Amino acid sequence: MNETVFTFGGDAPHSNARQKDKTVAGGKGANLAEMASIGLPVPPGFTIATEECLKYLAGGADFTEKLRSDVAAALNHVEKTVGKDFGDAADPLLVSVRSGAAISMPGMMDTVLNLGLNDETVQGLADTSGDARFAWDSYRRFIQMYGDVVLGVDHGLFEEALEIAKEDNGYYADTELSAEEWQGLVAEYKAIVERELGKPFPQDPIEQLWGAISAVFDSWDTERAKIYRRLNDIPHDMGTAVNVQAMVFGNMGDTSATGVAFTRDPSTGEKAYYGEWLVNAQGEDVVAGIRTPQYLTKARREQAGADKPSMEEAMPDAFAELARVFELLEKHYTDMQDIEFTVQQGTLWLLQTRNGKRTAKAALKMAVDMVGEGLIDEKTAILRVDPMALDQLLHPTLDPEAPRDVLTTGLPASPGAASGKIVLDADTAELLANRGEKVILVRVETSPEDIHGMHAATGILTARGGMTSHAAVVARGMGRPCVSGASQVSIAREGRTLTIGDRELNEGDVITIDGANGQVMAGEVATIEPELAGDFGTLMEWADKHRRMRVRTNAETETECRMARQFGAEGIGLCRTEHMFFDAGRISAVREMILADTEAGRRAALEKLLPEQRSDFVTIFEVMAGLPCTIRLLDPPLHEFLPHGDTEFEELAEATGVDIEKLRRRAGELHEFNPMLGHRGCRLGITYPEIYEMQARAIFEAACQVAKESGEAPVPEIMIPLVATRRELELLKDVVDRVAQEVFSDTGTTLEYLVGTMIELPRAALMAGEIAEVGEFFSFGTNDLTQTTLGVSRDDAGRFLTTYVDKGIFARDPFVSLDVDGVGQLVELAAERGRATRDGLKLGICGEHGGDPASIAFCEKTGLDYVSASPYRVPIARLAAAQASLRAG
Repeated sequence: MNETVFTFGGDAPHSNARQKDKTVAGGKGANLAEMASIGLPVPPGFTIATEECLKYLAGGADFTEKLRSDVAAALNHVEKTVGKDFGDAADPLLVSVRSGAAISMPGMMDTVLNLGLNDETVQGLADTSGDARFAWDSYRRFIQMYGDVVLGVDHGLFEEALEIAKEDNGYYADTELSAEEWQGLVAEYKAIVERELGKPFPQDPIEQLWGAISAVFDSWDTERAKIYRRLNDIPHDMGTAVNVQAMVFGNMGDTSATGVAFTRDPSTGEKAYYGEWLVNAQGEDVVAGIRTPQYLTKARREQAGADKPSMEEAMPDAFAELARVFELLEKHYTDMQDIEFTVQQGTLWLLQTRNGKRTAKAALKMAVDMVGEGLIDEKTAILRVDPMALDQLLHPTLDPEAPRDVLTTGLPASPGAASGKIVLDADTAELLANRGEKVILVRVETSPEDIHGMHAATGILTARGGMTSHAAVVARGMGRPCVSGASQVSIAREGRTLTIGDRELNEGDVITIDGANGQVMAGEVATIEPELAGDFGTLMEWADKHRRMRVRTNAETETECRMARQFGAEGIGLCRTEHMFFDAGRISAVREMILADTEAGRRAALEKLLPEQRSDFVTIFEVMAGLPCTIRLLDPPLHEFLPHGDTEFEELAEATGVDIEKLRRRAGELHEFNPMLGHRGCRLGITYPEIYEMQARAIFEAACQVAKESGEAPVPEIMIPLVATRRELELLKDVVDRVAQEVFSDTGTTLEYLVGTMIELPRAALMAGEIAEVGEFFSFGTNDLTQTTLGVSRDDAGRFLTTYVDKGIFARDPFVSLDVDGVGQLVELAAERGRATRDGLKLGICGEHGGDPASIAFCEKTGLDYVSASPYRVPIARLAAAQASLRAG
């Protein structure tokens, strides 16, 4: 049977491979064991494996006798190492109980500090430490944290009691309370627990320990943790480990401190120590934004113009030891580290290290710099940058020349800029964002329960907290701009108003935040396009060198095409011609064509559309000269183009001279009960071949014109949509080929072109061998292939897909990331059967999945030739394709 409880520190062995496996011991547990094994100062403790969490959640929240026995033995190891006994009234061992998932989920799960304190042990702690104030402060912290996390008492009740105690005594800071005043507050806290729960605060340390372990396991299934996993594509079946560790105390007076530090700047990537610390405090004070922390280094303090001394100045010996640890850990892990530390009466202790969360800009700089430093190689650098994080770099930033009405300045916690309506709670943020509105979530400080609102918001502003607070860390991980610690911000929840200095704003007013310099501005500030050079350009060069698949774009306008070329697109993978038909200047001709009841009527309308279509393609081909351009002929059902209201019918009747009632009658004849599975795609071309004739003529005439003018011929790839049978493609390929020869004859120009199809129906995938006898390329339209395979409407499924993901029915939303097990089988089958018929059959993917890294990895494995993504996703696809190629190799 596999061991599930691992000790670390002291004389504990660290050779167990499972203890270093993050899927077993969690990231925190594995790293604690690793740090202890290389001789760093880690308080001793033990880790309970993630599989025990899964057993606990599946088994009705109970523990096996074996686990209880193993934990008792591990606790004994900690007691022997420290020389104190758990629950000893005279000299108690106290422990922390923390979560530790395999993939870091900052702030999402629960922690309990100072566990083991009760009415007796608090006196022993006071006697042995010689500091009664410290002991009673620790006890009140424990009751508040345990009461909130384990017992479910509203933490606001404790905070309110503390604020009243400070007001009654005329204090500003928690550190001003005396031992007697903390003792009185402890009595008040215990009374709150008994009043809320109907039973006293637990005094038995063993009962406290198992209660905290239960709470950490339970926190894996909280709503906030589920949302975080869903947003970050973390599997729901991993579970969390629990780390129980001997307490070290940062709140033992002015020679003690706590802090969070990064070996490099997680916002910019600069090779400079970055972090915050607090004298006479515990870790939660820093990350929860309860007190405004101080800067770690003198340079940062001076740069910010802050008065309170940095750790480098106030505790030079402990800082020097910390700097030595920084260098050692970064070399050991070959990556930027996020470290939690405590200084207890001048001695440094390390509580955690992990690869730090970073912005996209910082990730690029670190990856490129570390290659230059010889710390990692090019391939590692490519694999280290999250492709989706590049999205942060590809959008506009604030124009430095634009006027700014600066209301206040806070801490630049996560770079980037955002404008939006003020919202004061997470639910409202999500509600408005779902309506398509941009919002800035403004809070005193964020908590894990705000995760859904933080994701919905375009930016986050907090009145309290530092640059390592919950808001800052989560915002950086999400790529959201964040300004924290804006102390001039005051929120009136009752009136839903915001006061910044002497300015009053209402919820719904627009503000702009700049996470690069901490400014908060009234109104919306103009933006400029990003500059994609420097580290971005270097990493993209490396990625292009190592990828096999080509990357194209989904685009149908000149602006989109130019943007995609700027981002490195190597052609067009999907040009949706129907988007051109919705232009206000030509919709009447389109409707005239659709509502005509004779071929002659349709051809007359199509003659009006031909020059417009030709002009569209000339513009596209000029940008894409010399590159392949996959152009999909008309695909949507006709009902999408029909007039709806009386005004539109009247305008069409006037434009065409056709009686309005006849137009209404014809529209009624074209009505379909399920148009997405009706008269659309190639079915239009079969019944009205003149439509596809006109489009083919526009394409070939435009291509010949650009070839003559530029000397670089585009390579049109004419794509017939919604094909289910070989015969459909054969009939329509004949139409395209005939028109091509007519145009070549008329213009005296010949150019290369292909005719292929979009594989978006299960039958097409199954019959791919036959279809490839006619089709010269396949492009997988995975949006429709997913709909038709799963029987799920992309437009309506949002109502239940979140529930399906939460319940593990789908690992991810199948319209965001390809359903590899189901839809993926059809793609593999079609690729195999198609290439068995036609050697060298060109294969690509053009659904939204073409910009999803997980789907791109599947495309690499399946041997597709290219992926196609929206313009802003092209760099993401380039990097993801390189990563997929490296991992496959």
